[in-house]
Amino acid sequence: MTEPLLVLDNITKNYGAIEALKGISFSIGKGEVVALLGDNGAGKSTLVKIIAGGLEATSGKMLFEGKEFRARTPAEGKAAGIETVYQDLSLCTNVDVVANFFMGREITKKVMGIPILQEREMEAVVAKAMANAGTKIPSLRAKVETLSGGQRQAIELNRFVHWGGKLVLLDEPFAALGVEQTRRGLDMIRQIASQGIGVIVITHIMQQAFQVADRIVVIRQGVVAGDVERKNTSPDAVVAMITGEALAGAGPAKGSAA
Repeated sequence: MTEPLLVLDNITKNYGAIEALKGISFSIGKGEVVALLGDNGAGKSTLVKIIAGGLEATSGKMLFEGKEFRARTPAEGKAAGIETVYQDLSLCTNVDVVANFFMGREITKKVMGIPILQEREMEAVVAKAMANAGTKIPSLRAKVETLSGGQRQAIELNRFVHWGGKLVLLDEPFAALGVEQTRRGLDMIRQIASQGIGVIVITHIMQQAFQVADRIVVIRQGVVAGDVERKNTSPDAVVAMITGEALAGAGPAKGSAA
């Protein structure tokens, strides 16, 4: 077996006397898509924030690319190649696609000591990245506010891949999208995974999990209630894990630390 991209070993998170996470352990490999399911308040978003650096775990260990790692801030997570894409995204809607793609990484050339943006070069890079992903945008000079939710999501994901992302965390990425935009988004997830990038998807929609995931991890009341390969389970079985009917018989989670 290849070395996992990310290993979570007994991750806990306490808020005073409240235990939000009670010892989460599972792993994800390069190019693997894991759907993270659970009822509201199960601990999914808390776990994702810990992975990305938005929260600090109370205890436990995280290994990233075989080395112990803990992002203390989202910036540290991004620097390591871990990105979170939320439903509302993080794009600047009042500037165009190219400006968003290169935000903070603009290509410049000094002319008489003054840095000048290399607009044509930047546009060519974005056009190639979008074409490679099969993403169609009416104009790369269009302001993001004029684009659909699916197009905005494509920009953010393509940007992540282009700049060397290794693990992307998608928090309810399709909640505000229509059927066709969701289908394209699911296709993009599979394409991203095919490039060796790990993907964790939080979703409440069972159909989406079964369409895109290699594995399904269910969190219930702060613990892993099930960790199963998608091909070896069913929606009914996953619902039973979410509600607690299968908790006693779930057995040890795949990828859990011994």
